[in-house]
Amino acid sequence: MLPVPEGAYGNFFEEHCYVVLHVPQSLKATQGASSDLHYWVGKEAGAEAQGAAATFVQQLQEERGTLTVLHREAQAHESDCFRSYFRPGIIYRKGGLPSDLKHVETNMFNIQRLLHIKGRKHMSATEVELSWNSFNKGDIFLLDLGKMMIQWNGPKTSISEKARGLALTYSIRDRERGGRAQIGVVDDEVKAPDLMQIMESVLGRRVGSLRAAMPNKDINQLQKANIRLYHIYEKGKDLVVLELATPPLTQDLLQEEDFYILDQGGFKIYVWQGGLSSLQERKAAFSRAAGFIQAKGYPTYTNVEVVNDGAESAAFKQLFRIWTEKRSRNRRLGRIDKLIHVKLDVGKLHSQPELAAQLRMVDDGSGKVEVGKAQSLEQCHCQHRADLGCDQSLPGSRLGHPQEEETTLTDVWCMQDLRRQPVDPKHHGQLCAGNCYLVLYTYQRMGRVQYLLYLWQGHQATADEIEALNSNAEELDTMYCGALVQEHVTMGSEPPHFLAIFQGQLVVFQERAGHYGRGKSAPTTRLFHVQGTDSYSTRTVEVPARASSLNSNDIFLLVIAGVCYLWFGKGCNGDQREMARVAVTVISKKNEETVLEGQEPPHFWEALGGRAPYPSNKRLPEEVPSVQPRLFECSSQMGCLVLAEVVFFSQEDLGQYDVMLLDTWQEIFLWLGGAAGAWKKAVAWGQEYLKAHPAGRSLATPIVLVKQGHEPPTFTGWFFTWDPYKWTPDPSNKEVVEGSPGTASLISEITAEVNSFQLSRGPGNGRAGAMALQALKGSQDGSGNELIRGPKSGGVSSTSASINGALPREQLMHQAAEDLPEGVDPARREFYLSDSDFQDIFGKSKEEFYNMATWRQRQEKKQLGFF
Repeated sequence: MLPVPEGAYGNFFEEHCYVVLHVPQSLKATQGASSDLHYWVGKEAGAEAQGAAATFVQQLQEERGTLTVLHREAQAHESDCFRSYFRPGIIYRKGGLPSDLKHVETNMFNIQRLLHIKGRKHMSATEVELSWNSFNKGDIFLLDLGKMMIQWNGPKTSISEKARGLALTYSIRDRERGGRAQIGVVDDEVKAPDLMQIMESVLGRRVGSLRAAMPNKDINQLQKANIRLYHIYEKGKDLVVLELATPPLTQDLLQEEDFYILDQGGFKIYVWQGGLSSLQERKAAFSRAAGFIQAKGYPTYTNVEVVNDGAESAAFKQLFRIWTEKRSRNRRLGRIDKLIHVKLDVGKLHSQPELAAQLRMVDDGSGKVEVGKAQSLEQCHCQHRADLGCDQSLPGSRLGHPQEEETTLTDVWCMQDLRRQPVDPKHHGQLCAGNCYLVLYTYQRMGRVQYLLYLWQGHQATADEIEALNSNAEELDTMYCGALVQEHVTMGSEPPHFLAIFQGQLVVFQERAGHYGRGKSAPTTRLFHVQGTDSYSTRTVEVPARASSLNSNDIFLLVIAGVCYLWFGKGCNGDQREMARVAVTVISKKNEETVLEGQEPPHFWEALGGRAPYPSNKRLPEEVPSVQPRLFECSSQMGCLVLAEVVFFSQEDLGQYDVMLLDTWQEIFLWLGGAAGAWKKAVAWGQEYLKAHPAGRSLATPIVLVKQGHEPPTFTGWFFTWDPYKWTPDPSNKEVVEGSPGTASLISEITAEVNSFQLSRGPGNGRAGAMALQALKGSQDGSGNELIRGPKSGGVSSTSASINGALPREQLMHQAAEDLPEGVDPARREFYLSDSDFQDIFGKSKEEFYNMATWRQRQEKKQLGFF
C-alpha cells in the first residue's frame, strides 16, 4: 500500500484498490459522528490487490477502534458518502500505476485521451476508447489533447449536467495542466465547425448516427424505502439469517450482544455490530455481508456499510422511526430545554444563524423593522424591489410610516371562493379548520427587508382550497419578484416562529371562516384545548365538547351560555396557566371561572354531556431525536423522485441549476437555484420524500421553499459557514464560458497545425486509432512555448504569445490592462509570477490557488492587486 499525494485525490486506476480514511474536522460534522474508512475496489483489480487492501483496512480498524464506519465501495457504484469527498468529480484511469511513476503527472501536454463524463450531483469521468463509437447522445465527452481540451455535450444532456461537466473539465485542466490549457465546448456541432474539425482530425470522420442516450439506473426513493432487518447468529456450525422486522423500525430492535444486517432494497447493505459482539464477529462483518449478497442474488458491487453500536452513520439512523443517543439522551434533553426557555434575543438570532436554525426562529416573532432617520420602511421595500428590477408598488401590503420608529408587518389572507380575502387585523390569529390562510411576515436582517410567507392548511380544507392556496402564494411571490420564503404548514404542526407571530393568541375554530359572515352559527357549548408554556409554543384548538377530550396535563376552556370555565388539569404548571389566560381574551368576553381538576361544579359536567374517562397519566418529556441534517440533490426519473446525498455539505454544494432538499427532521427545506427549471415540482418532491421515508415520517412536517439569494437564518444556520454575498452579481467580472462559438482565431490556428501533420490510423478496425497530434504536444516540464488561457469577450483567447520565464511582480500588480507586458492575459496576470513570488504573495502554491472556487480566486486577486 502506497500513500496517494493530495493533488491526485479523486483519481483511481482500475487495476488497483484504494483505502480512503475521512475524519470530520468541523464541529458541525462531528455531532455524534465517527470517522469513515472506505475500501475501494477497481473493476480490473486482482485478488492480490484486494487481499492487501482488506488486510490494511483490518489493521486500521483495530487501531481506530469502534468509532469508525467501514464501507466497501466498487468502481462506478460508490456510495454518496464516498463521492462527496471528491468534488467536482471522480476520474477513473485505465490500467495500473507502475511503482516508479507519480499518481498524476502535472504539466504533461503530450496526451491524447477521451473521457466519458456522466452523473448528476456526483460526476465521474472514465477513460474510454478514443473513437466516435464511445459517444452517445445523453452524456458528455472530453477530448483531452494536452494543450487543448474539447468538451462535447450530447444533445440530450441537461444544462445542469453541462455546467457540472464543465466544472470537472476546469478541475482537470487546473490540476493536471496548472491552468495552462485551452478549453473548447461543443454544444451544437453545426455552430462549432472549427472544434469539430479538430475532433475529426483525431477521431476520424464520424460514420453513421450516434448511439442513443443510455438509460439512468438510479435507485428512486420508493426502492430505498423497501428495508428489512435480519438477525444474524450462529446455531452450532450453521449461520442463521432470521428476518426480524420491516418498516417502521424501532431502535430497541437492536440488542448490544447481537449482530444484524439491514437490507435497503438490495441497493445497500448495512451491518450493525452490537457493543458486546466478539472480535471474531467484527472481523467477519464483510464476509457475512458478501455471503448475504450472494444468497440474495444481488450484484457483487452492492455497497456495504458496517456500523458499530454508538457510532452509527446519519443515513443508518434515519432508517428508524426515532433514534436517540444512549449516552447523551438526558444531557441533550436538558440542552434543548434550556435553549427553548431562555428569553429570545433577536440580535443573537440575527448574528448566530446556527441558533436560529436550532430554534426554527428567524426572530422573536414581533415583526418589528427598525427604521432609521435616513430611510423609512416604505423606502426599504421600494429599494428592495428596485434592486430586483421590479415595479416598486406592492399591492395588498401594508407599509410602515416614516414617523414610526418600528412597525409590525404581518398580512393575513383567507382562501374564500378560491380567492384570497384579507383578514381584519383584529382577527389575526383566529383561524378556522375548514379554511386555508396565507400569512405574510416581514422582518429586517443585515439591513435588508426579508419576507416569510406561511401557507397554513386546515385539517378540513378541501383539495380545491389547497390548490387555490398554492396558486395564490405563487401569485404573491411573483408580485415580490421571487423574494418570498414559503413555508407550508399543516394545522397542529405549526413551527415556533408561526406561533410567536401571534404571541400565544393563535386559536383554531372548528367551523369555516365564521368571522366573514359565511360560516354556520356558533354552537352554544364549545370546548378549547390550550397547549403551550410561552408565546412560541402556545396554540389553542377547538375540540369536541365532551368529557373524553380533557387531559390532566393541559388546560381547557369551556364556553357555555353566560359563563366560561377555565379548567386546570392537575399536571399543568404556572407557565401554562399564564398563557391560557392570554388565550381566553381572544375566545370569550364572558365571566371567567377557574376550575381545578376534581373540583368541577355539576353544571360543568352537564355541559359536556356527563362524566367520561379521559387521559390522566403524567405526560413524559418528548424525546428529542438525535438526527444530523442531510442534504440531497433532487431529480426525477420515470416520474419518481431520485435523490443524491451530499455528505459533509457546504454552501459550495448549492448550484444555480439545482433543486436541493435539506432534511433537518423537524422541517424539510427545498432550496431552488436561480436557474433551476423544476421549481414547481419542489413541494411535491418534498411531500414524496416524506411519504417514501422508511422511518414513517409525519406528512405534516413543514416544507419550506427557499430561493437562491433569499435564504433565511433558519436555513443558513445548518451550514458550517455561509457567505451572504456569494451570489451577489458583480457586473465588473462576468464569467465567460471558454470555447463558445465565434472564437475562430485560435481554433483555426490549431486546426492548421493539425492539418500540417500526417495522422496515422490504427490497423484493420476501420476506426480512428492512436493519433500523433504533434502540433498540440509540449514539453513534459511545461517550460516550452504554451498556449496561455485567457478568457476574452468572445470566449477562448486568441493570444498565443510566448512568454519564457516569470515576470517581476512590479509589472503585474496594480497595473491597468494596457500597461501590462505584451502577451500577458489581464484576467490571469497572477499566473506569470514565479512560483516563489506566487507563494510569497498569495500564501499558497499555484496548484492550491487554482483548485479554489472561482469566486474565491477573484476575491483574493482583488485584494492583492491582480484584478
